[in-house]
Amino acid sequence: MADRRTRITRATRAGLAWDQQHHAVVPPIYLSTTYAWTKPGESSGYEYSRSSNPTRSLLADTIADLESGAGAEITASGMAALTTMVAAFAPAGSVVAIPHDCYGGTWRLFNALAGKGQFELVSVDFTSATSMAELWPRRPALVLLESPSNPLLRITDLATVIEAAHGVGAVVAVDNTFLSPALQRPIELGADIVIHSTTKFLNGHSDVVGGAVVGATPEIVQELRWWANCLGTPGGAFDSYLTLRGLRTLGVRMKAHCENAQALAELLAQHPAVSATHYPGLTDDPGHDLARHQQDGFGGMLSFELADLAAAKRCLTGLTCFSLAESLGGVESLICHPASMTHAAMPPDVQAAAGISDGMLRIAVGIEEIHDLVDDLRAGLDRARRS
Repeated sequence: MADRRTRITRATRAGLAWDQQHHAVVPPIYLSTTYAWTKPGESSGYEYSRSSNPTRSLLADTIADLESGAGAEITASGMAALTTMVAAFAPAGSVVAIPHDCYGGTWRLFNALAGKGQFELVSVDFTSATSMAELWPRRPALVLLESPSNPLLRITDLATVIEAAHGVGAVVAVDNTFLSPALQRPIELGADIVIHSTTKFLNGHSDVVGGAVVGATPEIVQELRWWANCLGTPGGAFDSYLTLRGLRTLGVRMKAHCENAQALAELLAQHPAVSATHYPGLTDDPGHDLARHQQDGFGGMLSFELADLAAAKRCLTGLTCFSLAESLGGVESLICHPASMTHAAMPPDVQAAAGISDGMLRIAVGIEEIHDLVDDLRAGLDRARRS
């Protein structure tokens, strides 16, 4: 019988009362690396924890359910999730397409593999019809999408691009880290694979590094699991346990992230020190209408542009409610300088093509009291304006 409860309720109650031996409300953690066979040729379904682990399976089933997928594999990091997906679905000599403004670590991985001759890499502006029209005749085997993009929060019309990619035979993966299944479910829009750095919003507490790769069909899931086991990319039991713990509060956290991000975006949009604010929740943002259509909220990430690097440094110096740090999705607010931090792997010309400037700052908005965040950021912007 289909579970008619909302996703938020399912996330909150995932695994509760799962333990049939001692009836613990919170499911236990299985740290064993190996499992006894009932007899030769017959296992319980768990044999060795690189291949499968009960705690990891519970987290995988939960994320797959929330993403409307057929199954998932939990990996040691978001990059491990990407690596597993690439190994499974980027044949040697094929064409692979990624966003021209994707996360710097993603660009580094794909660029390095292309440099070794694994495949031919094409960087594409998936918000541009012209750019995509040039891609499809090349018949890419794999297309990776980010929406919203990192760090410019550009919105891709997922359903339209996925349909076009399928029309030339491509497998389509969508990185859904910025929104989580609470706000967007790419498989429901036609995606074959969904990628997560569970380090971010799914865990939500900046204390676990992990990833997940979700498949739309059993066949895709089987391929992903085979490659994860082969490569040794699966995550550990304790990290899975902690991520499942964090996932239970996803609904209330995402609501607070969205509300706070909207308030900060409105402050940025009105401040004279800011030349551009990138947040789809603003009505004049180029992706606003599309985001309203394909998302259930605008998310907790935003970026903005100041005059130059010096202005950015003045803004950062003295902030007390924002930690200068990489990553995102935790309950605490973080601010970073993409050009020298999250996207430092990109050469200057690649950064420029993506639209990343020296004066750009990215905020991962936390769940602190909004008045404190507004006051602190306003003071930083006032410092940035001074020469």
